[in-house]
Amino acid sequence: MRALIVTAVAAEADSVVSGLTGPTPHPDPVTPEPRALPGRYLISRRDLPGLAADVLVGGVGPAAAAAATATALALADYSLVVSAGIGGGFAPAAPVGSLVVADAVVAADLGAETPGGFLDVQQLGFGHSVHLPPAELAARAAEATGALLAPVLTVSTVTGTADRAALLAARHPLAGAEAMEGFGVAEAAAAHGLPVLEIRAVSNAVGPRDREAWRIGEALAALTAGFRALGPVLVHWGEHRHES
Repeated sequence: MRALIVTAVAAEADSVVSGLTGPTPHPDPVTPEPRALPGRYLISRRDLPGLAADVLVGGVGPAAAAAATATALALADYSLVVSAGIGGGFAPAAPVGSLVVADAVVAADLGAETPGGFLDVQQLGFGHSVHLPPAELAARAAEATGALLAPVLTVSTVTGTADRAALLAARHPLAGAEAMEGFGVAEAAAAHGLPVLEIRAVSNAVGPRDREAWRIGEALAALTAGFRALGPVLVHWGEHRHES
């Protein structure tokens, strides 16, 4: 199978590549094309001949992620799209350094504020507010990586106050993490009829913004470990999907 793995920034892409190729990654750049995207690598695992992946640096935020993903999907054929990177975790379920695999990719702040409360874009009748990854794939990915299986929220503005964290937790009591790209990636995947998976490594708690408490290095290391364990799951799922 061939997967498109979309990250926001280069450090996340490097962590994914390290996990998929081993401790000394040697990614081969994709053959240049007239419309080829920058920061895109085609990699493979020698011990997993059934897996190839393009790792793409797509940019920060749902719009950039959707645009980059859609462009990449127009240039090659894929079986699966994965949104990957670091994010905030909802305590206590997703502590710093842990992983969250999405059983739902949720647009948490796309909608309208009304006197009666927030209405998401689906309630407004303008599309979808949730994308569901393949249930078996998400469950296997969570089990293999030791991740929490829970909704991952996509936000355009990262949470930085206790009030905002409480509001999101009240609206989405099962949420495990928040990030800024998953729903954009999922929208592009859905437009091409492809399944999506999202995996987040927790670098900070969702709540008051405290840069001193962020553990980005720890989260990137967790992302690498997660993708090292995720490779065989993707191969198995690809083979099963092809047979069915």
